[in-house]
Amino acid sequence: MAFSWFISVDDHLIEPARLWQERLPGRWRETGPRIVREGESEFWMYEDRQVVTTGLNAVAGKTREEFSPEPITYEDMRPGCYEPAARVADMNQGHVLASMLFPSFPRYCGQVFHEAKDKELALLCVRAWNDFILEEFAAAYPGRFIPMMIIPLWDPVAAAAEIERTAALGAKSIAFSENPTKLGLPSIHNGFWDPVFRTCDEAGMVVSMHVGSSSNLIRTSDDMPTLAFMAYSAAANQAGTLLDWLFSGNFTKFPNLRIALSEGSIGWIPYFLERAEQVVDKQRYWASRFDIDMNANHERGEQKGEAGFDMDTDVRALFRDHVYGTFIEDQAGIRLLDVIGEDNVMLECDYPHSDSTWPDTPRLAGKWLGHLSQEVQDKITVGNASRVYDFTPADPATIG
Repeated sequence: MAFSWFISVDDHLIEPARLWQERLPGRWRETGPRIVREGESEFWMYEDRQVVTTGLNAVAGKTREEFSPEPITYEDMRPGCYEPAARVADMNQGHVLASMLFPSFPRYCGQVFHEAKDKELALLCVRAWNDFILEEFAAAYPGRFIPMMIIPLWDPVAAAAEIERTAALGAKSIAFSENPTKLGLPSIHNGFWDPVFRTCDEAGMVVSMHVGSSSNLIRTSDDMPTLAFMAYSAAANQAGTLLDWLFSGNFTKFPNLRIALSEGSIGWIPYFLERAEQVVDKQRYWASRFDIDMNANHERGEQKGEAGFDMDTDVRALFRDHVYGTFIEDQAGIRLLDVIGEDNVMLECDYPHSDSTWPDTPRLAGKWLGHLSQEVQDKITVGNASRVYDFTPADPATIG
């Protein structure tokens, strides 16, 4: 028996035009995010920025021949992209038992609000987005949405307060950057983010990092062909994120902290785990004494400072206990499931983006997962997400 219903741990919301106009205090609505229509074009206006919605972010219901990166309007989108009731109807059509939504206008971890000039307004915008998810999705449709929050990236203490506030309301995860240094913020290595990680550790909130949440997808050159870039960048970005976290010491400091690598796929994970073990085995003695910059001088390594590396680091155990990979289509990763771990992978359908398998996910994924035992299929499609996010999905029998 193959699976029918599944939990998608990576989907996306095109924010409805009404979101901030309804939820911001009146005096902020003229400067807060709002939709402006000029002739046939439509865009978000926020402070002095104009932000369009790219067509590739809202292709649900369209054929591949119709995909286009050109800006689109709400009239061009399927209502399930932006309205809760319509989204639930589309979930039912695609047998999506529950969904976790990443933002669109704010970008994957709320970078737009981090970049804003008025941080008082930006914080209100963050809270408005979170309340919209909690109230109009999670509370309105119990068991159908895993509430993931955004945080004020510019202020870890305020971010911790927002995590505490939303956790009390049922939030299960936060969106975080795969590499905050590319946003002009400190790395995960120097304690700056400790208030955020400590609060997630205590509240049981998963740190979800979507590909592109650094606003800097890796490419070999400025003129790397688009399709080559799309094939390369996701795994390249998230491999760096995985290794950064495994060697950061954060999992020792915060033993209950868990991270999810969202839309990064999984087939690359076995190689980098093996490579990490190799460097620990061969290099750990000198690397436990000091850190070097291996790019500073090709003749000799330039010392950066004292190493924070623990010689007894068990890479596999850290991965098993703290890291979860997600995938849309990854037959190579499924073949390597014995290396990755059946408890550490979760399925997604990426609605309504151009990589999405909606509404055919059960049929398509059934081909890749069909050789696995029913127990393992159940873990990948529903069980792991329910456990990792401490989430109780709706009973499929109650869905009309």
